[in-house]
Amino acid sequence: MNMQSQNIFSEIEKQKNEITNALMELIRIPAIAPENNGQGESTKAEKLMQMLKPIGFDKIEHFDADDTRVPSGKRPNIIVYCYGQNPSEKLWIITHLDIVPAGEESLWTITKPFEPTIKEGRIYGRGSEDNAHSMIASVFAVKALKNLGIKPKRTIALAFVADEEQGSEYGIQHLIKEGLFKKDDLIIVPDGGNENGSFIEIAEKSALWLRIRTIGKQTHASRPSQGLNAHRIGMEYAIALDKMLHQKYSLKDAYFDPPESTFEPTKKDKNVDAVNIVPGEDIAYVDCRILPNYDVEEILNNINRLANEFEKKTGAIIKIEIVQKAVAPKPTDVDAEVVTMLQEAIRKTRGIEPKLGGIGGGTCAAYFRKIDIPAVVWSTVDETAHQPNENTKIENLINDTKTYAYLATS
Repeated sequence: MNMQSQNIFSEIEKQKNEITNALMELIRIPAIAPENNGQGESTKAEKLMQMLKPIGFDKIEHFDADDTRVPSGKRPNIIVYCYGQNPSEKLWIITHLDIVPAGEESLWTITKPFEPTIKEGRIYGRGSEDNAHSMIASVFAVKALKNLGIKPKRTIALAFVADEEQGSEYGIQHLIKEGLFKKDDLIIVPDGGNENGSFIEIAEKSALWLRIRTIGKQTHASRPSQGLNAHRIGMEYAIALDKMLHQKYSLKDAYFDPPESTFEPTKKDKNVDAVNIVPGEDIAYVDCRILPNYDVEEILNNINRLANEFEKKTGAIIKIEIVQKAVAPKPTDVDAEVVTMLQEAIRKTRGIEPKLGGIGGGTCAAYFRKIDIPAVVWSTVDETAHQPNENTKIENLINDTKTYAYLATS
């Protein structure tokens, strides 16, 4: 490690308390999509701007996307630049402002979701790992350089985007349409990883989110024969669907983690208000993450075919609605510059050998791969995202900050 890197790392260590407090400030502000009855990311974006302005970035841009569903009428996307010695080369670190809802708050046993706390070297709170950890790490990596008066080797562009958790229409897809990215840009999306920072994701599965609407006939629960119980039929269909998908699409590919396609029943909408009412409509959701070996359209055809069979058998109507569909793009090439550069940074800053692989899908990196811009997903996390007691290790937060700073100057 050269003297400059040692000085940068020492500066980051000095900022440890400030880094920790900044992450906790972001956790306190929910940034939930309107699809989940949230008000969007604007309040969190305002707090982030308060942190960014004193650092002295060379340029700050806003590319907000209009959205009348949220109080502010917009979904914020912020980009800050730290100009490098070589202005023609740009390293992007892309993190997202939005988070998932808290879920069942009774399951949060360490702290309440939006009341961050530190326990045994970990920061607990919703969004701590996904994605405030990496957001704060990227910001303070640049702040360390600014404090020391060090100009990065390449221009560093930090993008803080909206709407990642619900498909990125108002976030990274919006920025791509604005024409901000070039084929030779280096793209890092710190939205996945493993516990020691050795895993670099260069491939994703296809993602398919489905809403299953079962329509029967409402009646009094004491006279069920006069109605058609959409809840029962919906559950029976969901069980049959689950069995069919797991049996028919059971291939394993060790390159991915987990190695198989996943088909998970998840959200359930409220049906009736009283116990003594037989529901006439029932709505459930399924999250499918599908290995690239399989044709998503073929899977959809089989899902609809099974629904038609249940309609004929029960007399109910079963509607399959696509909430989100993302067919897996071609993986990032193992020899792409961003891959080899990150591999070297991990070796130098962590003293470990990085490994390449694929994940379940759903990060901003997929949208870059679709337009033939190589992108990698990397961070150091214990995979507590979307769970009760979501948390991140302060040690990992500091180490990731060092790795980003190393990437900026190497």
